[in-house]
Amino acid sequence: MELVGSHDLQGRSAYQPVIHKQGAQWIAYVGHHGGVSRNPLSGGQEQNGTSILDVTDPANPRYLAHIPGEPGKDEAGGAQMARVCNGTDLPRGDKGKVYLLRNYGDTAHQVWDVTDPARPALLSTVVDKLKGTHKSWWECDTGIAFLVSGVEGWRVRRHPQVYDLSDPAKPMFIRNFGLPGHEPGASGPVPSSLHGPISTGTKGNRVYFAYGANSRGVLQIVDREKLLSGPKEPTPENLVYPQVARLDLPPQFGAHTTYPMLGMEIAEFAGDKDARRRDFVVVTGETFRNECQEARQMAIFVDVSDETRPVGVSSWAVPERSGGFCGRGGRFGTHSSSESFAPVYYKRVLLFAHFNAGVRAVDVRDPFHPKEIAYYIPSVTTSTGKRCVGKGAEERCKVAIQTNNVEVDERGYVYAVDRANTGLHILRLTGAAKEAMK
Repeated sequence: MELVGSHDLQGRSAYQPVIHKQGAQWIAYVGHHGGVSRNPLSGGQEQNGTSILDVTDPANPRYLAHIPGEPGKDEAGGAQMARVCNGTDLPRGDKGKVYLLRNYGDTAHQVWDVTDPARPALLSTVVDKLKGTHKSWWECDTGIAFLVSGVEGWRVRRHPQVYDLSDPAKPMFIRNFGLPGHEPGASGPVPSSLHGPISTGTKGNRVYFAYGANSRGVLQIVDREKLLSGPKEPTPENLVYPQVARLDLPPQFGAHTTYPMLGMEIAEFAGDKDARRRDFVVVTGETFRNECQEARQMAIFVDVSDETRPVGVSSWAVPERSGGFCGRGGRFGTHSSSESFAPVYYKRVLLFAHFNAGVRAVDVRDPFHPKEIAYYIPSVTTSTGKRCVGKGAEERCKVAIQTNNVEVDERGYVYAVDRANTGLHILRLTGAAKEAMK
């Protein structure tokens, strides 16, 4: 893997990048954790929010605009998540417009008009007065948005909300959702909170929910149509009604991202009479603590060919001894996988953000034997922040790369962003690794 271009993102701690083609341009929308940095375009200090860059020429990314987010630190502020849809795709959108869906810190979800990405304008507030938000999903062809929200009265900070954003100017509420035990009035143990969903839309009719990013992970497979049209009163029975399967992982395993790889034709089984075509969900956990002060998070490959009986068949993570990563400072372990279904990579190569081990490319054509084929660890800069362990006299801090999220575009470029303020790195696969894309 080689570096094509980079940008410092104004020294802001970065979360989700989304790459969207707008006419002849390729535009990157990058969500940020809470914090404050100077915006040279305005000349003022601004709360971290959403960075918008023109990456049409990936060797020379050009910063277009910054939309400030909610005041607050880390996940309590900023605007971490970004999803983008064209009005031409949305059933009731303005055909001449492009729309950005983002969270506003922990309290709201917003839609912005980004038709001119250099001049974003707030269009609507989908919902506000929330106590938590995070990694939402937006179907551009239907307008259905699966939001990560925390509604007052619910027992967790984050659970699913479903909205119809087919006309982004006029959001329509559909329902609240969650695991039994999340709902108002429930008693007993509280299940892990939602981290994020991925939907396969009307064609696949499934939504894959990830609960418990760092521990007590849960993969929930939901019938999308039943979720949308079924009974909506949040009783335990109604919350279970659309559920196809629920896989509770051992306590040390988290579920940050649940990425489906469906209809896999595996060369090893080409001569077998049965089960030659398989379905999988890649469940990636998020490492929380610095310098390996907890159970290591990794990617778990789950065979869901029989949806009612999901089973883990393999795992993958960077070996610690390959770089002495526990001693490098910061987090070491997985955080997330890419989420794009772009044909250039889908069911061939999956990209993972691995904190101080950088971004990793894994050949997933045989999910029973995932194999790393390329990696890139960015260099620290003067903007890279320290990561500390211990307290008081026992505290020690190190400057460390913290590759946080990774995404790809349909041209094959890889976009990695850094939690420790190091910015955006645009990469591409080369040599034998590139061959795996074919």
